[in-house]
Amino acid sequence: MKPVYMINGFLESGKTEFICFTLAQRYFQVKGKTLLLLCEEGEKEYDPELLKNSRTEIELIEREEDFSPSNLTSLEKRHRPERIIIEYNGMWNCRDIKLPWYWTIEQQITIIDGSTFPMYYTNMRSLLAEMIRRSEMIIFNRCDTVREQLNSYRRNIKAVNTSADVIFEDAKGEIDEIFEEDLPYDLNQPVISLDNQGYGIWYLDSMDHLERYVGKTIRFVAMVLKTESLPKGYFVPGRMAMTCCAEDMAFLGYACAYEKADTLKQKEWVKVTATVAKEYWPDYKGEGPVLHAVSVEKTKAPKEEIISF
Repeated sequence: MKPVYMINGFLESGKTEFICFTLAQRYFQVKGKTLLLLCEEGEKEYDPELLKNSRTEIELIEREEDFSPSNLTSLEKRHRPERIIIEYNGMWNCRDIKLPWYWTIEQQITIIDGSTFPMYYTNMRSLLAEMIRRSEMIIFNRCDTVREQLNSYRRNIKAVNTSADVIFEDAKGEIDEIFEEDLPYDLNQPVISLDNQGYGIWYLDSMDHLERYVGKTIRFVAMVLKTESLPKGYFVPGRMAMTCCAEDMAFLGYACAYEKADTLKQKEWVKVTATVAKEYWPDYKGEGPVLHAVSVEKTKAPKEEIISF
């Protein structure tokens, strides 16, 4: 198998800078050659000395039709590298990527210019979503002037890929603490009531800041989801969310313990009041949010059944 490292991002997002930084690190100074496939040329060029020292050879692929298994195999046989880095063209849909059968993507990273993220998120959301969905890590650089927006940026990413690591950087390096208490609900209320916007933010925020909610009581309107894999006395109350476009929907909900769960009907609407706990759950492969119902009341469907980010 041939290990492949895929670097996504739109033109001038900082992909080249990231790859140059990686090639210069000691941990990347391993035996054998590296083949770097460039699918677009930005303003920044690769330093010949860096390429020589890192034993990296470059091949330019300018047309999307040339990014084919047969051509990629030909290039790999020509250079016989130990590993391959792909600087992918941001205007080519990641969904259409086809690699030689023996190439294995070891890591996929999306690089985003924080100062231009809103423009791409608004106008090229489908392309961006495909990058994010397939990446284990999302790196926002150039965040110096958009610090107040980083909370919403992070929620936008997590809505598409809940498991991705999201990193923010400014001119000084990685930003460690950026998540201010700007939540649209009061954590100090006896019962935290979640509207449409609040539910989506609570769902995403509780993944990474569960300590904020453990022991708290929340109330929200949700659809009932019941599956065969759920143990007796549990159901999943949640909401359908549009994470990218109308064709890209996801059900957002956590397991909820309720002694009368077997009386609930699939897809009926309920108003749930529950306490939040941190417990082991198989789907999490560890500990995560688990709700314990205080009350579950039948109710009407909300005016807007689908929430969006």
